[in-house]
Amino acid sequence: MKRFWLVLGLMAGLMQPALAQQRIKELASVGGVRSNQLLGYGLVVGLDGSGDKGSSSPFTIQSMASMLAQLGVQIPPGTKLDPKNTAAVTITASLPPFARRGQAIDVTVSSIGDAKSLRGGTLLMAPLKGADGQIYAMSQGNVVVGGAGASAGGNKAQVNQLSVGRIPSGATVEREVPTVLGSNETVQLELLEADFTTANRVVEAINRSLGAGTAQAVDGRLIEVRAPYDGRVQFLSRLENIPVKPAEVTPLVIINARTGSVVMNQAVTLDPVAVAHGNLSVTVGNNDRAGNPDINVRADAGQVVNLPKSAKLSQVVNALNAVGATPQDLVSILQAIKAAGALKADLQII
Repeated sequence: MKRFWLVLGLMAGLMQPALAQQRIKELASVGGVRSNQLLGYGLVVGLDGSGDKGSSSPFTIQSMASMLAQLGVQIPPGTKLDPKNTAAVTITASLPPFARRGQAIDVTVSSIGDAKSLRGGTLLMAPLKGADGQIYAMSQGNVVVGGAGASAGGNKAQVNQLSVGRIPSGATVEREVPTVLGSNETVQLELLEADFTTANRVVEAINRSLGAGTAQAVDGRLIEVRAPYDGRVQFLSRLENIPVKPAEVTPLVIINARTGSVVMNQAVTLDPVAVAHGNLSVTVGNNDRAGNPDINVRADAGQVVNLPKSAKLSQVVNALNAVGATPQDLVSILQAIKAAGALKADLQII
């Protein structure tokens, strides 16, 4: 039976009995402090014949004619433009919170025509707009492409993607997005993952550190914190560094059936169970009065793997690897164990 590689996520966490404390800034974000997505359209010029084709990308020719007209260049009617050194692109960027006018941000440039490569091109000045249609930044600069490619005699070789590039500090912020740190007398903390236990522990930690009644949980994600008007930045700096012990994670196993990779967290356990699948036999049981489990895996060849330790799913997976189980075998076995109620975890197959 053919062996396969199995990716086990958070294996170090399987050996840890408890979660370490984390700072509030690692568990939650301040309400209203967020980035905003920007989008634009422009032309990349200076390509070495790897740009768009006029027959299949007519919008590139229209954009070239419009750009030249704005620059005072009048094109005689009926003139045919060849955009082989030009490519139409979309420009995307993320406007970070508290961005100020004149600040530089990175942009990503992606071809929307049939250009073969953006390597060596230059993006001409193009506006970046937000969801409200307002211009928040202007972009321009040399496109950096991480890939490489060559073709000759009908043969082609390519490394990485050539139709997407990046311009570091390629846009300048022209309009600021006001960020309000809370309203009235409170600021809001939004947990990255909704959990009532974690929300309660965050409230308790804040009240212990900053005084009773400072914080209260609205629901499993939102926490309201009373904050002074003066020195609010200093207050938030102190707030976000308060240590909290988060709630124990929900047992979870994620399986990618296409690649055979498995990711699990440290909370996954198994009850005593026996499973037979095809030519494989898996048994999990207790072999002594102390309750230590005994895990056996049998195949047609008669190979037996004994793991007399705690009944962790990782040990069952290792036993299956030892006899060369396929990804399909692993998915079927874990589904059967879950259906039998012996797998103490949520099973997600992607």
